Amino acid sequence: QVQLVESGGGLVQAGGSLRLSCTASGRISSIASMGWYRQAPGNQRELVTTIQRTGNTNYADSVKGRFAISRDNAKSAVYLEMNNLRPEDTAVYYCNVVLLNAWSYWGQGTQVTVSS
Repeated sequence: QVQLVESGGGLVQAGGSLRLSCTASGRISSIASMGWYRQAPGNQRELVTTIQRTGNTNYADSVKGRFAISRDNAKSAVYLEMNNLRPEDTAVYYCNVVLLNAWSYWGQGTQVTVSS
């Protein structure tokens, strides 16, 4: 079992910033990728960004230039720096970890609300 604990969500005005954190614990053999997804009411869960063990990153077009993902392999942690937030960024943000054996785990989600 792998447990993911997220923190850092909240309410912010448009143009503001938030930083999300996610720490993995448990039976972690080797983490291949870590990332963030989000789900707004009535919408499907969508990719925000991922970071590979090598450091390679991938971003949704809607967040490029505003969001930045980073990871600390020693701490099994991943972070999401969100700048210039927009009301359309409002969603529940989920941390995701994929191990080298392809097993995937999800955090409980943290609410991000951006007011206009």
